[in-house]
Amino acid sequence: MARAFLIVMDSVGIGGAPDADRFFNGDVPDTGANTLAHIAQECAAGRGENGRTGPLHMPHLDRLGLGQAARVASDADLPGLGEGTPEGLWGAACETSPGKDTPSGHWELAGVPVPWNWGYFPDHHSSFPPELIAQVAKFAGTDGILGNCHASGTKIINELGAEHIRTGKPICYTSADSVFQIAAHEEHFGLERLLGLCAQLAPILHERRIGRVIARPFTGGEGAFERTPNRRDFAIAPPAPTVLDWAAKAGRATHAIGKIGDIFSHRGIAKLHKGRDDAALMTHLMALGRTAEEGSLTFANFVEFDSLWGHRRNVSGYARALEWFDRCAGQFLETLRPGDLALFTADHGNDPTWVGTDHTREQVPVIGAGIGLRPVGQVAYVDIAASVADHLGLSDHGPGRSFL
Repeated sequence: MARAFLIVMDSVGIGGAPDADRFFNGDVPDTGANTLAHIAQECAAGRGENGRTGPLHMPHLDRLGLGQAARVASDADLPGLGEGTPEGLWGAACETSPGKDTPSGHWELAGVPVPWNWGYFPDHHSSFPPELIAQVAKFAGTDGILGNCHASGTKIINELGAEHIRTGKPICYTSADSVFQIAAHEEHFGLERLLGLCAQLAPILHERRIGRVIARPFTGGEGAFERTPNRRDFAIAPPAPTVLDWAAKAGRATHAIGKIGDIFSHRGIAKLHKGRDDAALMTHLMALGRTAEEGSLTFANFVEFDSLWGHRRNVSGYARALEWFDRCAGQFLETLRPGDLALFTADHGNDPTWVGTDHTREQVPVIGAGIGLRPVGQVAYVDIAASVADHLGLSDHGPGRSFL
């Protein structure tokens, strides 16, 4: 029985979203953002030389059709990509959900477009309403909070970590995404206390259509604070069954790698595979390539393109991550069995050459191995879920159309 692997390269957009003019970084619309093409151009121009050198080199995914997929979305120059004849499935996907955030992208890839507008907090120092602050303080057992602003997570713990330890107040902040984040020291505040606080707050925030309450634990002392891998997202549940639910309903084994479990509120997931970084997650993917059950679905997210390099606007780091992932993808593809399908895609863009620090509204690649050469052209995010369902022989397929 065929297996399916749906692998999200978080934020690896390929430009050309038709509605990019409706999405912004600050006052600048995302029109013209192109994560993959701009990285390739910077590398070819010698401006991506920190820890790597030369043109962007991704032979394994490019052999499947990465360069051709990018050319479906835009006519941007792609030095080093798309020069050979593709051997796999390739196309580009557009999103319809009114957000360029993690839940919107992943839910729609899994067959469920977001039917509402997300709630957001204003970008000024007092971002949160007084009644929410009072609720946080009540649940935390403190006389207030720290932060109350838009902020970088690593920056705000360096700025407020010492005061947090001294006062016991949780550090609360947000971003351009629909999130409410709480940072707290694992030892001085307590990890279980932090997780409990976030769990209590999540239903209140979800009523406001805030997509995720995120626990951001850290350790260390002043001048040397460090976030730990014990992050947990308390996400609002998808409003309809996803491809994970469809597979579980049909009695198929389902595996979630990385933050997939949190994104989908652990619905439809039989086995969760977590790790402290993308290298650990890749170990899980390699193992499942060798051992996952017949007829199973593995859904994976590799987040560090986005979290470490896109938001920080670091071209060299992003390019290094892409080249590392490509090498690993080549090894993973060797684990596939006859009849398996592996699809590589993304949830949004995060162009490291763009202004600001937010995601960018882009089309995403759809490249696949297991069914031979197949150009699929322009597709929708929901078509990816429908195609996975088609490959697995599931009766449910959501609103999408299979391109297989």
